[in-house]
Amino acid sequence: MAKVKINPCPGYLLVKPLSLEKTTASGIVLPDSHEEKPQEGKVVALGPTLINEYGNKTASPCQKGDTVVFKKWSGSEYKPEGEETEHLFVKFDEVLAIIK
Repeated sequence: MAKVKINPCPGYLLVKPLSLEKTTASGIVLPDSHEEKPQEGKVVALGPTLINEYGNKTASPCQKGDTVVFKKWSGSEYKPEGEETEHLFVKFDEVLAIIK
């Protein structure tokens, strides 16, 4: 089956959350399901500039490939076909920082 290209709507980013796999002192790997949702991820796709009802423009704060920190409970989950992990649609204004 062909891979689907996703283009987020204006004002949204598609972010692949970074897994937070942790290992105990004895070497046991804990899955990230025991923790809270991750707050960091890699930008996979960008939506176009958002124009609000007053005509104000809001451009994306980051670029494709950037690692970003976003608000703790932000985003809507989406699992692309053929991918193991879920992605998040995050609003431009929910991005807190870009990690360089």
